[in-house]
Amino acid sequence: MTEKRTTSIEDFSTDSNSFKKLSIQVGLNGLSFCVLDTISNKILAFERTVFETALTPYLLLKELKSVLNKGNIEAGEYSEIVVIHKNNMFSLVPKALFHKEELANYLKFNTKIMANDLIAYDEIAHHDMINVYVPFTNVNNYIFDLFGEFEFKHNGTVLIASLVNQNRASIEPTCFVQLSEREMELVVISDKKFRFYNHFEYKTKEDFLYYLLFSLEQLQIDLEKVHLKLFGLVEEDDPIYTLCYQYIKHVSVFVPNSASLPTEQTDNKAIDFTVLSSL
Repeated sequence: MTEKRTTSIEDFSTDSNSFKKLSIQVGLNGLSFCVLDTISNKILAFERTVFETALTPYLLLKELKSVLNKGNIEAGEYSEIVVIHKNNMFSLVPKALFHKEELANYLKFNTKIMANDLIAYDEIAHHDMINVYVPFTNVNNYIFDLFGEFEFKHNGTVLIASLVNQNRASIEPTCFVQLSEREMELVVISDKKFRFYNHFEYKTKEDFLYYLLFSLEQLQIDLEKVHLKLFGLVEEDDPIYTLCYQYIKHVSVFVPNSASLPTEQTDNKAIDFTVLSSL
């Protein structure tokens, strides 16, 4: 059912004398976690688990329990815990138009929601934007039972804030695309302003190209001027990179960074960028 890639930087201890921060990302195509010692500013442990096929929320929780148990994460004590929900059940709403009592209406045209679904929202700081989404309630309930109070966010919230902060000085239109297993996330920034975010699932490199070019076309962005920055599970010799270069003049592999963590700790591809950005 799963393909697992695990790396531990050093022996992970449950000693509560250290102030450790735990970041967990959950999605139907995979999950990951990272533990940071906030005193030494070192990553103590991390893991990424890739599912061969998309799971149901029930099976996702089963996998999460297994991963945290095997990594001895359940026994730890943490000063802060963040859970990141990665899915396409979201809608971005301008802050000026946002009303708490209308959460379901913001989502009903974008995704299928059930009457008993919990709907949450994040404010994207400094961008007058609200991200309305459906978290994995069973995961939240499990984490609360395990650790008590914690913070949770949508993956898009973290990704938008992190990439915009790293691109404040750029004027030319820039399209960031994070690739993971069967998923792609686009963030477009132009004239130092956030323009677009979306999440797509794809099967082939042609699917990938279609979603990319269609999004840029709808934004009326010139393919001769846009800077396409790919990151995540991609290299310069990948078929996706080569295909993009046939249509877009400026293509590069982007290496996102975390100002708070040493570079040698953040360039390992086993650590998800969104998980790092939440530390």
